[in-house]
Amino acid sequence: MTEKFSNPIRVMLVDDHTMVRHGLATFLKIFDDLQLVGEAESGESAIQLCTEILPDVILMDIVLPKMDGITAIRAIRKQHPEIQIIALSSFKEGNTIKKALEAGAIGYLLKDISADDLAQAIRAACSGRATLSPEVSQALVQYANQPSTPNPDLTKREYEVLALLVEGLNNKQIAEKLTVSSSTIKSHVSNILSKLGVTSRTEAVTLALRNHIVS
Repeated sequence: MTEKFSNPIRVMLVDDHTMVRHGLATFLKIFDDLQLVGEAESGESAIQLCTEILPDVILMDIVLPKMDGITAIRAIRKQHPEIQIIALSSFKEGNTIKKALEAGAIGYLLKDISADDLAQAIRAACSGRATLSPEVSQALVQYANQPSTPNPDLTKREYEVLALLVEGLNNKQIAEKLTVSSSTIKSHVSNILSKLGVTSRTEAVTLALRNHIVS
C-alpha cells in the first residue's frame, strides 16, 4: 500500500558518479510524491547543501572521495536529526552496513534495487521506518556470526597501504599520498595479498573490513 503525504517528499542525492545521480534523478520524476531538491558529489558538499535545503530524505552513497558516506551520515544526523538518511551502495560488507546504521542511517539498500522498492523505502524513511535490502539483512547476520581472526603480520607501511585500498584509492593515488613510487606501492600490495591469503584487491578490502584489520 502506497503511503500518502500532503506534500512531496523532498529528496537529496549524494553520489560521486554523475551518471548514478542522473539515473536516480530520472527515477524520482516517475513518482508524483517524490521531489529532487539537491545533489552533492562528496561528503563535505552534502553536509553543506543539506543545511541549506533541509531535505526530508537523503540517498547517500558510502564510498565517496575524501569524506566517506558514513562520516557524512554521522555529521548530518548530529546537526539535523530530523533528516532521514538511506545508505544506497553497491557495497554489502557486514561491518560497513553496521557502521552506517550506527552512524544514523535509517536504511541500507543496494544499488540494484527496483524503482518501486526504492520509492517505498523513501516513503518509509520519511515516516521514520527502517528498510534493509534482503541481501543486507543476510550480510548483517553473517557478520554477526563471523568468528574473529587475528591480524596478519603486516608492516606499518602495509597497514597504511591497506587502509588506503579500503578507501578505494588506486596504486598511483596511494603513491602520491604516501610520497613514494607506484612500483613501491605495487610491491606493498603484492605483499599484502600474499599475507592475507587472497588474490585480488577486492578480496583484500573485504577481508580487511570483515576482520577489522583496518578501521
